[in-house]
Amino acid sequence: MTARTTPAGIEDYALLGDLQTAALLARDGGIDWLCLPRFDSPACFAMLLADQEAGMWRLAPASGGVASRRGYVGDSLIMSSEWDTPDGTVRVLDFMPPRGEAADVVRIVEGVSGAVPMRMELRLRFDYGSIAPWVRHNGGELVAIAGPDAVWVHTPVPLHGHQMATVAEFTVRPGERVPFVLTHKPSHLPAPQPVDAEQALRDTERFWADWIGQCDYSGRWSSAVRRALITLKALTYAPTGGIVAAATTSLPEDLGGSRNWDYRYCWLRDATFTLQALIGTGFVDEARAWREWLVRAVAGDPQKLQIMYGLDGSRRLPEYTLDWLPGYQGAAPVRIGNGAATQFQLDVWGEVLDGLHLAREAGLPTLDPAWDLQRALLDFLEGHWDDPDKSLWEVRGPDRHFVHSKVMAWAGVDRAVDTVENHGLDGPVDRWRALRERIHSEVCAKGYDAERETFTQFYGSRGLDAALLLLPRVGFLPWDDPRVRGTVDAVRRELSGDGFLLRYRVDADGGVDGLPGEEATFLLCSFWLADALHNTGRREEATALFERLLSLRNDVGLLSEEYDTRTGRLVGNTPQAFSMVGLVNTARQLTGSRTTTSASRGEQDLDRGSRGRRR
Repeated sequence: MTARTTPAGIEDYALLGDLQTAALLARDGGIDWLCLPRFDSPACFAMLLADQEAGMWRLAPASGGVASRRGYVGDSLIMSSEWDTPDGTVRVLDFMPPRGEAADVVRIVEGVSGAVPMRMELRLRFDYGSIAPWVRHNGGELVAIAGPDAVWVHTPVPLHGHQMATVAEFTVRPGERVPFVLTHKPSHLPAPQPVDAEQALRDTERFWADWIGQCDYSGRWSSAVRRALITLKALTYAPTGGIVAAATTSLPEDLGGSRNWDYRYCWLRDATFTLQALIGTGFVDEARAWREWLVRAVAGDPQKLQIMYGLDGSRRLPEYTLDWLPGYQGAAPVRIGNGAATQFQLDVWGEVLDGLHLAREAGLPTLDPAWDLQRALLDFLEGHWDDPDKSLWEVRGPDRHFVHSKVMAWAGVDRAVDTVENHGLDGPVDRWRALRERIHSEVCAKGYDAERETFTQFYGSRGLDAALLLLPRVGFLPWDDPRVRGTVDAVRRELSGDGFLLRYRVDADGGVDGLPGEEATFLLCSFWLADALHNTGRREEATALFERLLSLRNDVGLLSEEYDTRTGRLVGNTPQAFSMVGLVNTARQLTGSRTTTSASRGEQDLDRGSRGRRR
């Protein structure tokens, strides 16, 4: 059988990770994506965005084909793939142990029945497929070096070079276990100590069992929630607590199109949603680490607040293209960095203030710098809330007065008023109350279309925006306000794609985002719709939508950013933290789950509409 030489479907990939980087494993035993040593480092396996010559590592029966069965081992990030072949059955365990001295990828071949011929093919290509390293073989050891990167591979089977690849052929029988360990370390440092594959397996099993044991969600969808939380943990950069938006770059939102972005960074607006998911399921340490990353990242001049930062809080994320890579199934360009980092997106100030307030309400220990930071952010909001911006969707068209952006400015001020009134911190509360009222009045006057009975995407817009579903969620209006009900109905009607939601219509108002092509339905927005249906009394419809969304997960429980209803495929970067967070928060919403940890005494329901204002 001919081996695959181009990327698999986005929905075909499983995730491996060590809390500092991640790999994508296809059903045929091929690792098509891996950046070392960090999520945002250049890839040494970039077949995902080109073909096998850009780097890959396949370990599977010599007869080829996709695994007959696969799945994670319990609640872990250890992938078990089994092939039934004419010669017998074989199992491969793939995982990345939590980082020790260096980054490791461990693969263990286990004979189940018969005598199965196996083939290993390794093509290391550093710097996103552009550099073939110098390679030395010594029996079952390989050393590959190029510039700053060095990789070692240890295995008991002989390795040899063949057509710019390293290969191994061997046969495995019942009870036999054959390990392969790939280790990365900077080339100027001494070689790392080889990892014992079996001990690493036990350590990795123990790590994930201990971690997921903290989860206190026990509702109807506990299995899906636990898998989403494990995925979210895997997207956490352990040294700093930052959480990347996704493990990949440039997987297209429009198959064959140019809506391709690098998501291996940390977005500030994810903060509140992520904190809700972590605090609400018992993961207080992760919530605290994320909150502390947030405070460090945004420290400094509030006028220079960015929408996203690097894993360590770095600010410069210049966007450029890799012209030697054709892109996923021809979807070019391949982008590294993200130019949206320099955009003015007003909502981010409100998102940060809301996230820090949520942490305080949830009982996380107060950080002394946090309130000073919030005061500085509020000073900026006071002078700039009425500026046009690019919106949370990072449009590359003209700046506009986006309704959601104004509402998040309102939310930031509202949280400050609440902090002074209920937490005893000092601030000009009368001035903030007046500002809160001024923003609210303007949004209701300029952002609401009474004829259509809905809020609009921006002032004077004929288009809608799925983010309008968040207005009651942040307390701007209560869920039972007729304007909220009208907006939910309008968004559901006008942005629906086979029952799921688009973010907005790209052709509305003459092309609001300034980009060519179309995009698929956005999974997080569809989770927001399920929340909105639940909170407006349509609970059976909310549950039905949530179940449909769960059915879009791939066979190992992962979601990318979007779903293309025309082709029935997951699209966009994967796995997407926002989608997994949406799953967790909606499951909690529909089951009424509450956390029982000591840090949860002040936690608010996701439905903040009970304290929304009627005006």
